[in-house]
Amino acid sequence: MIGLGIESSCDETSLGLVRDGKEILHLALFSQIESHAKFRGVVPEIASRAHLEKINLLLDECLSHSGLDFSEIAYVAVSQRPGLMGSLMIGAQMARCIHLVHGIPIVCVNHLEAHLSVVRLNIDQLQNSQEIKPIAPFPHLGLLLSGGNSSIYIHKDWNELELIGDTMDDALGEAFDKAASILGLGYPGGPEIEKSANIYEQEIISGSKKAEIPILPKLLKSQPHHELHFSFSGLKTALLNAKKDHPSISINRFCFEFQETSIELVLRNIKNAIKKTGIKTVVAGGGVLANTRLTNKLKEFALDNSVEILFPKNKILSTDNGVMVACLGYYLFTKGIKDEIDFQVSPKRIA
Repeated sequence: MIGLGIESSCDETSLGLVRDGKEILHLALFSQIESHAKFRGVVPEIASRAHLEKINLLLDECLSHSGLDFSEIAYVAVSQRPGLMGSLMIGAQMARCIHLVHGIPIVCVNHLEAHLSVVRLNIDQLQNSQEIKPIAPFPHLGLLLSGGNSSIYIHKDWNELELIGDTMDDALGEAFDKAASILGLGYPGGPEIEKSANIYEQEIISGSKKAEIPILPKLLKSQPHHELHFSFSGLKTALLNAKKDHPSISINRFCFEFQETSIELVLRNIKNAIKKTGIKTVVAGGGVLANTRLTNKLKEFALDNSVEILFPKNKILSTDNGVMVACLGYYLFTKGIKDEIDFQVSPKRIA
């Protein structure tokens, strides 16, 4: 069964074709980073116009590169929420047009849940015993880290997410952007901070620099174990003040400390979520998962604590993309879920 996925929730326009919820046939993606970089953040009007300009071209690319036509597509999945209203509407209109012209059923998906489905793409499920091993059986914990979300869910089933931990202010991706701005680095901030942090770490490893006591504070150090809050705005303020008070400290060290402090809170909340729920499988998704330091720390955590943590194997699958939408659409469609043509888009995370 082949499905088409349409993603236009924020600043990436993407379409993808997926077979049986796991095999990527084609991924077409246009990133708007250059358009928003000078504003150091996403401008909704620019985003929606870019989607409108690119989305038909990406559909043509998907069909021509895959060699498929509409008669071979069983469903069209589209991000319905959350996101920028003007951007979501572009993808929604394309899904409606495809349905009207070709009669292909529409499946609306939660963009955040789509990030949690990515681990099912292009994974060999066959073991030596030739038995199929379930990937992230329900229920599992869902960790979402992006520019707009730092949250933990119990993922009970498709279309069943229970929020158990959330950010009280900035999301982690947003915090990286703001920290990069404070330090005079480029946009988006995540890759810039990671690059500088890696330089400082290598200097410590090589012995050219001596490890020093961190200047930046531990986040939410008094948070009870049963609470799973995220908060990064205080760290941003601490960074701003530290940069003013310690002008001799290198940008690389500030980046390293900011990154390490942020990741420590993520790992602490995962540990407490596992303890609170008893669930030992975690699926992580979102753009911040492109950070190699974070994924390495997640691997170490999983090994040290005898738990399973799954995340996208390819960095491009951490970004907003059409194949994650098509993947989730497959599981919803095979459950018999279809949507009417007059469906509404929404900025809300959960309906």
